[in-house]
Amino acid sequence: MNQETAKVVRKISKCTIKPHKISEESKQPHYLTPWDLSLLNVNYIQKGLLFRKPAPSFEDPNPTITFIDQLKHSLSMTLTHFYPLSGLMVTKQQANPPFYGIYVDCSNDSVGAEFIHAAADITMMDILTPIDVPRIVQSFFALDGAISHDGHTEPLLVVQATDHVIGDGTAYWKFFNAFAEICRKLRKASKQAGDQHIECNISGPPITRRWFMEDHIDPTLISLPFSHHKEFVEDQYERPLLRERMFHLTEESLAKLKAKANVECSTKQTQISSFQALSAFVWRSITRARHLTSDQKTICGTTTVGELLENGIGWAALVVHKIIKEHTDEKIRGLREKWMKKPLIHQTGPFSDVPIVHMGSSPRFDVYGCDFGLGTAVAARSGFANKFDGKVTSYRGLTGIGSVMLEVCLPPESMSALESDEEFMDAVSPHEIHVQYLAYV
Repeated sequence: MNQETAKVVRKISKCTIKPHKISEESKQPHYLTPWDLSLLNVNYIQKGLLFRKPAPSFEDPNPTITFIDQLKHSLSMTLTHFYPLSGLMVTKQQANPPFYGIYVDCSNDSVGAEFIHAAADITMMDILTPIDVPRIVQSFFALDGAISHDGHTEPLLVVQATDHVIGDGTAYWKFFNAFAEICRKLRKASKQAGDQHIECNISGPPITRRWFMEDHIDPTLISLPFSHHKEFVEDQYERPLLRERMFHLTEESLAKLKAKANVECSTKQTQISSFQALSAFVWRSITRARHLTSDQKTICGTTTVGELLENGIGWAALVVHKIIKEHTDEKIRGLREKWMKKPLIHQTGPFSDVPIVHMGSSPRFDVYGCDFGLGTAVAARSGFANKFDGKVTSYRGLTGIGSVMLEVCLPPESMSALESDEEFMDAVSPHEIHVQYLAYV
């Protein structure tokens, strides 16, 4: 936490939350798939929701304290279903025959998720009004800079209430929706009956089981070609100076991009989706803003800068579409077989010289369905984890299904050029209108 954020964010308390009930299943080792193990160098997911504080009442003059207690109780009940999040990573190693495997152990009495209660001397509009995402937002997230392998010593889940190995985005928001569902039930029961004794059932099954290929009967057989974690855990690198800004696109704006992409695509055999059109639009816009030479290579799909910008959104969308279409069951199984023969841990340090646009997360995730009993969240934000030049994170827009909120990370000079790009800015909602909407949502 830097000096700027330390002045306004104060940690009030920290505790370990354990599962409400211990199942027999949770006592067994939780083995990781090749996809899990390949991400040991990736930062923890850092996503958060911004809610309005509960208002004091005659019955409850200190509603924030009440809510914090309810969050803790709800988290404990939720961990009963999502037990791997309460565990720690363990390395199993032997010399003869050589073996180096990593799994999650939830049987240790010391396991649990970390819960932090902090206070911030800022208002809702201090976060929403600035053009760029304020640096203070990064301090809302614990374990800054932690990677998946750090789960050997750090909790796999940290929840901070501030006045990609254990799960991907789908599993992440599945957990938080279940957490919110239990908390919502708890608050309702507390108001009606004056107690907090409710069942910790959730409406949908949790995502905990790993999927292994049919020929991989015993997951303990996954052995990594290492003898020490220093052989694959990379050193921390200096983070680049980036600007982060939120851009909102309405359902109507996305529909126009999709229609234009399909017209320019000029092939009746291919239907470009809204997200493919959006990806192509963002790819071309950021590439223009970078002022690269025409012969340079650029990746979202893969082509040269000149070819990408000389052609329209339909051409770029078709490149994206073809890459997605090639992502077949056969290809995935082939990649898995290749990985099993030569396991590889992805390195997440500074990317190569090839300019990249990385579309992350998904507007399909039910982010704003996480109702903890405080109503709909006002906004979604993220920490600095997994941020780099060209990282674009997409959320469902607050104006409803079909709208999208983009979190764009670029160096200052590239962001300034993007803000001056008429084609891009014509497609996104004016910042002032968006802030006004959030203020009254």
